Amino acid sequence: MSQENFGFETQAIRTQLERTQYLEHSVPLYLSSSFVFEDAEDMRASFTEEKDRNIYSRFSNPNTTEFVEKICKMEGAETGYAFATGMAAVYSTFAALLNSGDHIVSAGSVFGSTHALFTTYFPKWNIETSYFDINKPETIESFIKPNTKILFAESPTNPAVDIIDLELLGKIAKKHNLILIIDNCFATPYIQQPIKFGAHLVVHSATKLIDGQGRVLGGVTVGSAALIREIYLFSRNTGPALSPFNAWILSKSLETLAVRVEKHCENALKVAQFLENHPKVKKVKYPFLKSHPQYEIAKKQMRLGGNIVAFEIEGGIESGRQFLNKIQLCSLSANLGDTRTIVTHPASTTHSKLTPEERLAVSITDGLVRVSVGLETVIDVINDLNQALN
Repeated sequence: MSQENFGFETQAIRTQLERTQYLEHSVPLYLSSSFVFEDAEDMRASFTEEKDRNIYSRFSNPNTTEFVEKICKMEGAETGYAFATGMAAVYSTFAALLNSGDHIVSAGSVFGSTHALFTTYFPKWNIETSYFDINKPETIESFIKPNTKILFAESPTNPAVDIIDLELLGKIAKKHNLILIIDNCFATPYIQQPIKFGAHLVVHSATKLIDGQGRVLGGVTVGSAALIREIYLFSRNTGPALSPFNAWILSKSLETLAVRVEKHCENALKVAQFLENHPKVKKVKYPFLKSHPQYEIAKKQMRLGGNIVAFEIEGGIESGRQFLNKIQLCSLSANLGDTRTIVTHPASTTHSKLTPEERLAVSITDGLVRVSVGLETVIDVINDLNQALN
């Protein structure tokens, strides 16, 4: 039987390292910083890359190799590299590919730390970023310059759950010979595969739904072999590698990704439908609600709507704080994609350093609440949100 013909779940479970002489059913941990060589010739050939083998766990490790291979199969990518965190993946991917004088065109709605890279750190190296409004995709090409090298977006976005047409981005990238990089963290490869729509690289914070239980940090970038080669060489020398233990955890987590995400999405849709009919809620955004402004695009490129629901309550920042203080069951945390439902109020927490105008530019109103819907009995989550709203 050809493994290429296996389904998503089968590949997630059955993509494993070769068994050792102990014939283990579950892949062992390879907690080794380095690996030995048979002789001088073996060592020489390994360092010149005439042999594809493990040398040092900063370069590669059997556990990280298995994790990356699974993600590649899920995303339809040629190869990849695993990182200590999601932001290590984002930074290393850009830093490996950009030179002084290059330009990035990015969606304005990006994760806060990614925004900090673009606006605070990259300008030190004469790398400029222009932001487009994700709700005005017709303007994207107007931001492209002769020195533009990368087109970047998240979809769905954090925290406003906006959707952008990945196929459109793929066509723009091809037309202008740009590298298209998509942060696929909110969707996971089970819901969406950006490479099918023209992305060259896909980035994940594996800390979120890929782990799914709030245990370990991790990140991964997969895609074109030529681009990953540049990222690998940069990372091999700068050292943001994923630990073997975390890679082992994350590879095991991928075995249950499909069933977990299915339940997350089922619960999230029910939460979104409840909130849409609540008198204290002004607006709800969830990709698979027909009221979502990009509903048709979401249905075209996503299998399910994801586990993140954004909604707006009356009363601005103070009402948001009061809502958090009334929460009893759900967690107040900066993480997402956990088995436990997590509630955040961006305007008073994660995005509080932005001005109201800067927040509005990325669809964050003072009353916006983000819910990462977990795997609890959904009526219990709904009851908690209801009592906090009332």
